Amino acid sequence: MRIGIIGTGTIAAAVVEGMAVDGHPITVSRRSDTKSAALARKFSNVTVADNQEVVDASDVVFLGLIAEQAASAIEKLKFRQDQKVVSLMSGPSLSELEDMVAPASAVANMIPFPGIAVGGSPILVLGDTSIVTDLFGARNPVFHLNSAAELSAYLAAQAVLSPTVLMVRGAGDWLGQQVQDAERGEAFLRALVGSSLTSAPDCRHLLQSLDTPGGYNQRLRKHMESQGILEQLNDGLSDL
Repeated sequence: MRIGIIGTGTIAAAVVEGMAVDGHPITVSRRSDTKSAALARKFSNVTVADNQEVVDASDVVFLGLIAEQAASAIEKLKFRQDQKVVSLMSGPSLSELEDMVAPASAVANMIPFPGIAVGGSPILVLGDTSIVTDLFGARNPVFHLNSAAELSAYLAAQAVLSPTVLMVRGAGDWLGQQVQDAERGEAFLRALVGSSLTSAPDCRHLLQSLDTPGGYNQRLRKHMESQGILEQLNDGLSDL
């Protein structure tokens, strides 16, 4: 499968890293010379070209453009009828993209996260999941969504990542003041939170296991709940 990537920002570059190891011939655009050149140096199967050359050399084209600039960039390109297009953007919609890339087929809207570069990172997909699953499913969980409304809800909910990281960093800063090696303290917390979430069947079971009466976890959680943390979370998500 010949793959093209138009737009080589942080997410698009991570997508390239996540599939280049499988040996597919990949052509990336010059949108970010620094990132595209680094990918070509790192992987022998990655080459750099202008946008139209990317389209010409590919069976599947991933679009990782800035959403507001997508229309003006795409209208300059000529696609083929036998090509499939996957959008890495939260907009435009698939139906809008279908018109932009005709006669090619816009088959999926794929929302990856930076961890796709190394695997184990969730991928949201609206539309046909087959290409995404073939390329990334062996190393990443693929979540098929049923509607644009579901995609919007998932995109809002994933924003919990930033406050979660803020809490871990804050606890790490506190721990760093109590121990000799501050960096090791943060590393401990990152490993603890990550392994606990991935090893538990779901959050309900994990919370139950952390609910020892009078234990550290229960006491801190109850303190934060009394300060309205859940209400603030729900209000914040609803405002997104």
